[in-house]
Amino acid sequence: MSPDATEYGARWAALYDEIFPSFLDQEESVAFLAGLAGDGRALELAVGTGRIALPLRERGVEVEGVDVSEAMVERLRAKPGGQEIKVTMGDFAEVPVEGSFRLVYIVFNTLFALLTQEEQLRCFQSVAGHLERGGAFVLECFHPDLSLYSHGQMVRTEESRTDRVRLTVSRLDLAAQRIDSNHLILTGASTEMLPIHIRFAWPAELDLMARLAGLRLRERWGGWSRQPFNSGSTKHISVYEPAP
Repeated sequence: MSPDATEYGARWAALYDEIFPSFLDQEESVAFLAGLAGDGRALELAVGTGRIALPLRERGVEVEGVDVSEAMVERLRAKPGGQEIKVTMGDFAEVPVEGSFRLVYIVFNTLFALLTQEEQLRCFQSVAGHLERGGAFVLECFHPDLSLYSHGQMVRTEESRTDRVRLTVSRLDLAAQRIDSNHLILTGASTEMLPIHIRFAWPAELDLMARLAGLRLRERWGGWSRQPFNSGSTKHISVYEPAP
């Protein structure tokens, strides 16, 4: 994993839950994942501040996590129930845990934080080695929309108030399938810069990675409520399983 991963956690931890509030999709995503976990164990890769792991645990699912950022995990530990989540520190592409799981999942585009195709494929292969027979590997990823970019650039206003502005400034390298962004928070007293670096992949490329890892696509949806996935979908929820 890139050294950027630890920097990301250190710089984002204090503001992550504010900028990406859990209420946006928490109920639907947790219900979806709990249904797949059943009475088995679940593993969240890049568990972060526990936005999904904690409510999943409240539903009775035994959840473990992997993360590379001490700062993010400190935020998890500070929340009610956070001390009860077992977290292994390390590169989630390696899935550095023991045993097998009914469910392994990565939410909110975090697979794309692995900045090469080789790292992303290694993650699929590592997950395959920890899935129970009949288990599921779930990915939540955005569906790339190149129309958002003009000459490889994009500026998006996230928030605009009299005393505070939030912007996302991005540059697209289409050949490398890479997006380098900065989330800017501007106030009268300060400017904060929160970098994000990703390497996106198309659904078909992810399906091929899965096949190379001994997995196959079970189902794909356009959202956690199981709406159909089509060319107009902004994201996909892809469920992989061990191939027979």
